[in-house]
Amino acid sequence: MSTPRLEADAHAGAWVQAMPAVFVFIWSTGFVVARLGMPHAPPLSFLALRFALSVPIFIVWVAVARARWPRNGMQWLHLAVTGALMHAGYLGGVWAAIKGGLGAGTVALIVGLQPLLTAVWLARQGPEHQVRPRQWLGLLLGLAGLVLVVLDRLGAGEATPANVALALVALAGITVGTLYQKQNVAPCDVRTASVVQLSAAFVVTVPLALLEQEPIVWHPDLQLALAWSIFALTLGASSLLFLLIQRGAAARVSSLMYLVPPCTAVLAWLLFDEPLGAGVIAGIALTALGVGLVLRQSAAPAR
Repeated sequence: MSTPRLEADAHAGAWVQAMPAVFVFIWSTGFVVARLGMPHAPPLSFLALRFALSVPIFIVWVAVARARWPRNGMQWLHLAVTGALMHAGYLGGVWAAIKGGLGAGTVALIVGLQPLLTAVWLARQGPEHQVRPRQWLGLLLGLAGLVLVVLDRLGAGEATPANVALALVALAGITVGTLYQKQNVAPCDVRTASVVQLSAAFVVTVPLALLEQEPIVWHPDLQLALAWSIFALTLGASSLLFLLIQRGAAARVSSLMYLVPPCTAVLAWLLFDEPLGAGVIAGIALTALGVGLVLRQSAAPAR
């Protein structure tokens, strides 16, 4: 094998190794972008516009690259289900919760329990993946950290039953969507898959967006949020997540995902002056420790 070929393979391997960290970094900005854009638009109308603008970009990409479409109707259906869950359900819950007054850091912490729930669910699927005592300890610590932060936000008047429920909808969407995709979606081109997923998310979101009464105000912050959402989050992070799940690297993503809530909390504190008191810091630390304990145990059989 020639030296240029070896160098190319090395670069490709380094990119694959870096993909989880790049994904997590981009993903963590989504909560801050939602905080930036939500004062100027209703959440579902914003997301419907985001999906509507993203689909044509992917279609052009598909045409230029001559990417292959899914081969059978069942794969189209499975992709549509994951799109409804992971785009409409997850993003709709996140953006609506932030619009409802819940801080970006708090929303990130709630949906940051996704890798913990995923690991416990997978561990219970067979006798070879029993839930171990350390995993149960991690689960309890993660939940305790979440309760600590939510109680702190309740005391500050930020968290309400309504906006916390919306964040839990987002948590359910990303957790169920990830498990569903891993189990049912066959390997396929990420670009054509994204067209199907985003189209399904658009179909689900539009009827709900039509019920919103608030107008869209084209403030520069909203334009920046929309551009970043389309190009960095939809084209970048969502495509990376799909590729990582297909490559079987979802566990590596999960091992880094627990860094998203503290990073988001710090960004929200710096950019929007969201309070970062001792209770919030302690809750984030407990949740990160809990997720780390669960993932450390659940990764052992896979290795």
